[in-house]
Amino acid sequence: MFVTFITPASWLRRLKPYQWGAHVYGTPDSITGPLILAGIAKRAGNHVEAYEELNGSFDMDRLIEKTDVLCLYTMTSNAPRAYDLADLFHKKGHAHVIIGGMHASAMPEEAARHADQVLVGEAEGTFLDVLQGRIPNRIVHCKPVCDLDSIPWPDYSVLKTPVKAADIMTSRGCPYRCSFCTTSRMFSPYRQRSVDSVIAEIKHYHEMGFEYMNFEDDNFTADKERAKEICRRIIAENLQFKETFFFGRTDMANDPEMLDLLAKAHLNWVLIGIESLNQKTLDAVNKHQSIEDIRRAGKACRDHGIQLIASIVVGADTDTHEDIMRTVQFAKDIDASKLQPAILTPFPGTPVYEGYEKEGRMLVRDERDWEPFDMMNATYQPKNMSPWDLEMEFFHAACSFYDRRGAIRMGKTFGPAYGLTRYALALLARLGKWGTWLAGVVGKGSWYYYLRHIPWRYATDHEGDEIGHVLKQLRRKDDAQEVATTLAVLAVLVSPVVRRVRRLMKDGSPSLLGRPIRQS
Repeated sequence: MFVTFITPASWLRRLKPYQWGAHVYGTPDSITGPLILAGIAKRAGNHVEAYEELNGSFDMDRLIEKTDVLCLYTMTSNAPRAYDLADLFHKKGHAHVIIGGMHASAMPEEAARHADQVLVGEAEGTFLDVLQGRIPNRIVHCKPVCDLDSIPWPDYSVLKTPVKAADIMTSRGCPYRCSFCTTSRMFSPYRQRSVDSVIAEIKHYHEMGFEYMNFEDDNFTADKERAKEICRRIIAENLQFKETFFFGRTDMANDPEMLDLLAKAHLNWVLIGIESLNQKTLDAVNKHQSIEDIRRAGKACRDHGIQLIASIVVGADTDTHEDIMRTVQFAKDIDASKLQPAILTPFPGTPVYEGYEKEGRMLVRDERDWEPFDMMNATYQPKNMSPWDLEMEFFHAACSFYDRRGAIRMGKTFGPAYGLTRYALALLARLGKWGTWLAGVVGKGSWYYYLRHIPWRYATDHEGDEIGHVLKQLRRKDDAQEVATTLAVLAVLVSPVVRRVRRLMKDGSPSLLGRPIRQS
């Protein structure tokens, strides 16, 4: 059989400018789940191809003609695209369509309207039986894998779209269950692979020539002794990569030995969910951390040379604009290398979604409205700002962090390449803001136009109060500042090009930036 795996991407993420921006922000990689299942299908004697739409395109007509089984991986934001692909392959081809992933696991009946079969949960133990027709059920509930060492590694040989970083999952689930988190619910209970199994996979990726690696565990440092043992083995066997990313928590600051080992093993990029400096917000999302924990973690990362990506949540009911800006300023003060602002997104299957749905606060009208669920868009009625103000607050947080001073500081601290990356991110944040604003004003039919014009449910609660006044003042001041900053950032990014053009013109060179110039 010809088996095709596709991890879809929404229309925005398929645009070349967005993909370029994503590559500026981080090293392109691929989701591990589909590649694990693809390897299982390949070893069973099938012809297998896998594609990650975020990283490249493919010949749709060829795949429709040849594919016998189409496997689609869904997260909430790419579910509409997955459904479109399923419908297209049903209409024009002959493929048996299987849909799985986090969104399908939370909304299996919805996915079943487009698929021949839906896999709910971890599919490794069930997939081959489904693929070979031994399980005919429309919705298949898969059991969690108890022995993670028994799961094969992702098979990158079948991946047809480019990646630069290998992904490793050394555990599944998380001991903590933040109220907005989907992965700790799909991957439950918390389980770990043996250290020997992890090291063997790391060696495999070194042999394949990867220079970058990501630990995709929800919390790599949850078991500190195990994390330290993995680092010791990496150091002892010279298995360091140029850069390695991992997810951590603020409690890693309490173990100086682990921090030293992380740095020596080149685990030099960590994303920590600091979320908010408002303790009420931290308690509301069941974060199990204090503001003092956040401060210690920031200092610990800086002292050990581990670059911190500070993740913050925008839009919690307990947060105001001032709370969000205090958190952004904190990320600056601890010299976070990157800020990852995320609008609080009530994903299906989480307590936040269930609560907001009961309160009638969700903005979802039909299954097409899942596409904005990418943590960059308002998808519900907030209490302290309108949906449109929340959208703008996301960009205000990003633009406030990615400014000229931060880019200069990063350039001085880590080198010119890091400084230029920060300038590029500053420009992308501002282009995103202005593009969103324009779509909200004139883009009828777009999500942003909907957000800008939908009535705010809690407007009467803030008529004439300080929150309403601050939001109005902020927007007027913010717009003027961002115009000036955008022009300044553009000038810095363009200036090397301008200098080279002038030099080439002065020298009478027949080429411009390495490209031939047509003579008239």
